Amino acid sequence: MMKLLYVFSVIILNFSLYSQELITLTDKEITTGAKQIEKYISLLSGKKVGIISNPTSMIGNRHLVDTLLSLKIDIKKIFSPEHGFRGLSDAGEKVNNQQDEKTGIQIISLYGNHKKPTIDDLKDIELLIYDMQDVGVRYYTYISTMTYCMEAAAEHKIKFIVLDRPNPNGHYVDGPVLEEKWKSFLGLHPIPIVYGMTCGEYANMINKEGWLENKIICDLTVIPLKGYTHKISYELPVKPSPNLPNMTAIYLYPSLGLFEGTIISLGRGTDLPFQQIGHPKLSNGKIQFTPKPTKISKHPKYEGIVCNGFDLRNFGNEVIKSSKKIYLYWLIGTYNNLKDKSFFDENFNWHAGNSDLQEQIKSGKNEDEIRKSWQIKIDQFKKIRKSYLLYEDFE
Repeated sequence: MMKLLYVFSVIILNFSLYSQELITLTDKEITTGAKQIEKYISLLSGKKVGIISNPTSMIGNRHLVDTLLSLKIDIKKIFSPEHGFRGLSDAGEKVNNQQDEKTGIQIISLYGNHKKPTIDDLKDIELLIYDMQDVGVRYYTYISTMTYCMEAAAEHKIKFIVLDRPNPNGHYVDGPVLEEKWKSFLGLHPIPIVYGMTCGEYANMINKEGWLENKIICDLTVIPLKGYTHKISYELPVKPSPNLPNMTAIYLYPSLGLFEGTIISLGRGTDLPFQQIGHPKLSNGKIQFTPKPTKISKHPKYEGIVCNGFDLRNFGNEVIKSSKKIYLYWLIGTYNNLKDKSFFDENFNWHAGNSDLQEQIKSGKNEDEIRKSWQIKIDQFKKIRKSYLLYEDFE
């Protein structure tokens, strides 16, 4: 118990010594690409349009789909990512094709075995629009959806428009860079866990680095943001997905997402998903919680079982936001406490993007030693990244 409490105190000390205040702006101070209708409406006029969209695709209090329909834009199909168009599906849950109840437009699910639009999906589409709020983390699957859609658009000679949105974790770059062997829907490209780019910047990188299949080039237009830089954080007006309900969870997600490949509960099935961690056998926990089925977590890990753990909300609000790095203290601490051979499961390496991180933790390396092993590849990535930035960088 004292060991894990010690590393928590180290986090606080490091934060107080080295962090700088990070300015946070809101939707009222930043103009998203979607809001700048005058910049893209002429591209849509007279076209048969497909929209890659979810509940975050808002223009003020109105959804992008509803806004464009009111402007007489011919929307033929909606393509939805993980969690679905209305965002009510659990993580990893199969989402079927359906019709949107409000508009009657056909919804094509881009999840499960159908991650990339097919020729049949696109047969009556002349232009695709991508507009979703990302969180800037490699294993958050929206950027993989964007990649596959860009690829399909390029293959079928369909124009692709990205309506850019801020990245709430866009003020730093950190984590191991994905190795080719661990390429999956949880990460398609050689980037760190936190890559410090908006979806518009990242789309340009995908296109010009030749990362689409067969190095095909997409006819890409990015509608950039106004008022955004990588020196600020962004307060999201809507939650990006069901289990990231607030900014605390969003700031913690780069660090806690690695627990997806472990035996630790991330608080799904409670009021604090991605804000608390626990396990029934954790011996040094400071809190207890019992996961229960909810609308967005139908079968949470350790359903109905008391978990001992830690409430990390203060770290999310005060430490993670401004310290600009992924924390491994909780991962190392819970592994050392439980000493369970099954601590890591088959998903962990896919999230980490390598097999090194798991072996480093098992061998007893500390966070500083592990972090040093990332640095050369992070520096190489940053050099590539700079070529594609549309906004002032944090360095």
